Amino acid sequence: MDIKAYINDGNLEQYCFELFNADFASEIQSLRLIHSEIKHELEEIELTIEQLADSHSIIPRPELKSRIMAALDFSDDSIDLNNLPLTSKYSNYENWLKAVEHLIPAEPFDDFFTHVLKQDEKIAQTLVITKLDVPAEVHEVISESFFILKGTCTCTVGKEIFTLNAGDYLDIPLHTNHDIRIDSPYVVAILQHQF
Repeated sequence: MDIKAYINDGNLEQYCFELFNADFASEIQSLRLIHSEIKHELEEIELTIEQLADSHSIIPRPELKSRIMAALDFSDDSIDLNNLPLTSKYSNYENWLKAVEHLIPAEPFDDFFTHVLKQDEKIAQTLVITKLDVPAEVHEVISESFFILKGTCTCTVGKEIFTLNAGDYLDIPLHTNHDIRIDSPYVVAILQHQF
């Protein structure tokens, strides 16, 4: 058998991509044990495929895990409106949306709607539905964050621009100018202030 010709015919690449049947796979495995050239070439092909996959990989959006878990019906982190957790980049927006769904007015609703969910001496959490942009503002004492449940908006924070979609969370640093442009017909969000 001409091993070099066998390799050059693309048989090993097809094997790595599982384009042949079980008999062919068994043949390649046997040849791998007998011929060091085939073993070396297979290792090179496998390494190249891994590098290609790594170079084209993407970092999934944070809400992907919660969507997968919800689709598999593993979402047991229901939100209790009487004992609300803080929102964060790890919050499950679908659970939050389920918890506040009954508070969202039927469409068409006003341009701006709020419902206070929690307010004490340390924190205020408000359900906000808005069709209106938020003009530039700066907070000197109150820490502000947004957790988007529906819709899309663009936030300019200082010199940085963030596009937020359902499941996205954004902390606004103190003493930093910021504004919000609504990019979808409306946005549903949890506005959180920490005192």
